[in-house]
Amino acid sequence: MTESGKQPSRRAGLHVRDWLLANDPAFSRLRLGLRVTLTIVISTLILAAVHVFAMPLPPAAYSIGIVLSIQGGLTVRDISAADQLKTRAIGCLFAVAAIALAAVLEPWRIVSDVAFLVIIFAASLLRAFGTRWAAVGMFAFMSYFIGAYLHPAMADIPYVALGALTAAATAHVVRIHLLPDDWRRDFLRAMVSVLGRVDHIVSALLAIAEKGEWTAEDRAELNRLEERLKEAVLMADGLVPVSRTEALPDEDDPAADIGLRLFDLHLAAESAIVLSRQGLPRPLLLQALLSRDEQAVEREAAVEEKDERLAETVRALLWLQAARAAAVSTTAKIEASDFHGLAQPKTVPASPAARPEWSLGNPAVRTALQITLASGIAMIFGLMLSRDRWFWAVLSAFLVFTNTNSRGDTAIKAAQRSGGTLLGISCGMVLATLLSGFPGAAILVAILCVFLAFYWLQVSYTAMTFFVSIVICLVYGLTGALTLDLLRLRLEETLIGTLAGAGVAFLVFPTRTQSALDTALNKWFDTLRQLLAAGTTGATGAELIGLSKKLDAAYRDVATAARPLGVSWQIVTRPGHIRQTLAILMASTYWARVFASRFAFAGEEERVAVQPAIAATRVCLERVATKGTASFFIKRKAPPAAGRHLPLSHQGSRLGIEMLGASLDRLHPER
Repeated sequence: MTESGKQPSRRAGLHVRDWLLANDPAFSRLRLGLRVTLTIVISTLILAAVHVFAMPLPPAAYSIGIVLSIQGGLTVRDISAADQLKTRAIGCLFAVAAIALAAVLEPWRIVSDVAFLVIIFAASLLRAFGTRWAAVGMFAFMSYFIGAYLHPAMADIPYVALGALTAAATAHVVRIHLLPDDWRRDFLRAMVSVLGRVDHIVSALLAIAEKGEWTAEDRAELNRLEERLKEAVLMADGLVPVSRTEALPDEDDPAADIGLRLFDLHLAAESAIVLSRQGLPRPLLLQALLSRDEQAVEREAAVEEKDERLAETVRALLWLQAARAAAVSTTAKIEASDFHGLAQPKTVPASPAARPEWSLGNPAVRTALQITLASGIAMIFGLMLSRDRWFWAVLSAFLVFTNTNSRGDTAIKAAQRSGGTLLGISCGMVLATLLSGFPGAAILVAILCVFLAFYWLQVSYTAMTFFVSIVICLVYGLTGALTLDLLRLRLEETLIGTLAGAGVAFLVFPTRTQSALDTALNKWFDTLRQLLAAGTTGATGAELIGLSKKLDAAYRDVATAARPLGVSWQIVTRPGHIRQTLAILMASTYWARVFASRFAFAGEEERVAVQPAIAATRVCLERVATKGTASFFIKRKAPPAAGRHLPLSHQGSRLGIEMLGASLDRLHPER
């Protein structure tokens, strides 16, 4: 191929890479999808080779290999390779024991069904003991599911054990050797994504400036871009090892420096968005920023600062330029540093969970009972529908409780699973029919759908269920078992399971969405109290920034807990009093971060000067905190305004604390 012929393909490759980084910082979702897919393919090929060249294997061996390939990629979350191997070894032991128990109890179906419920309860309760035992519980549950579904004989258990060990070993090799975690590589990719998203924000502002006006669509797009920037910043910040977390940044420790640099960059971008809504800059300044022409930026900034309406927007954009340059410089230092042999990110494993209290006062026990009861109800109605396929109902009932914290969350997940299954079966039926007689093509499409299912898992549970349902249809088509009645039965069993899960979530030990919101909101209030208290006790800059990040995480928990309260369950895209309150909380979080970033570097005189404002804000906070979630159900006449026409750059921490107090005051139900 000529050099000119290589250029288009190279550009196309770069566009694909840029798109992936824009949507998937550090390629984490891509790596997850590839890990699961490769593990399934390699494990299946190994077992097929054993089947052809050594000894025939029962279907249960292949099924357990596939199931544990998936679970090994999703649920094993230990940091070190040794801990991962230990978790997989324990999981294999429990998996083989569970499937052997299913084989032993097969002649006594009622006893087998009761044993299944006991395993479901135990697997649910194990989540309280930490990530390792949560993974082991999933290994055991899925393995008993396979045993009860496929009815392996006791003579098949050694072959099943071979399938489990093959899957565990393959998952380990793929995770550690073929697609390993590399914090330096992932950090650099995440930083490319961070800088790219900053440029996207400036490009969006340029497009608006060229039009000369804002629209509702423009505001929504900027909000979306800012959220994507936040995701990339959080990922990049979590990937770097830190040797001195208590110090302010200095030239000798770029790892400690990058957290503040990223924080400053995100805050500068957020400020540019907020202030551009009050005074839209001219296109020439934004074009100069995108071209990295410092002289042009200085020239255009000098012209626009003469307009009082644009002065603060210009300062915010100059801040953004400086923050971007500082982040690039620190990134280069990290790339060149060896960190004295450090190879792990600063994320550390959580301390072991305390042994649960065996009473209904423990949320873990209540949740385990909910899941078991929902599975029992699904089992009963599933058996009434089909003696052979009722396991699908139990599986759905079990999974709708995964990663949910309120009955509203569970209802949303039940709807997502049902909708994804319906759409997936519809498309899968068509694909399986079209690919009938072309097994090679069907296998390739199935592999692609497996990858897409786990690539989209962290973004959309509906998408994951959709692609998995297509895979099931293709597998049934390959085995000659695909019928319309069978697919209808799968959908019906799925509906039974999701309805059982949602029903139990609402009626038995219900965790009301408002209660979950109250817990999250109290956490936000407590974190803000800590931040304000730190401002009066001489806390270090690193402590203040750390608390501001914790506050930002607490706000995300509040937004997640509030989501089911919307009529459509998508309140972030709808107007109304709940969204309005979330916007005020977001503004309060923003101004708290402005305060923290300025106060961290403030001199003693400034720190003393803002103490009265801190005290007034603490009083306002306590007045609002006593009202709890009542503020979420008050309709306000005017939208919240964060810093309209106020000088952002020149009043330092005083502006942040005063605007924080003003935002909190808007939360008061009497406003």
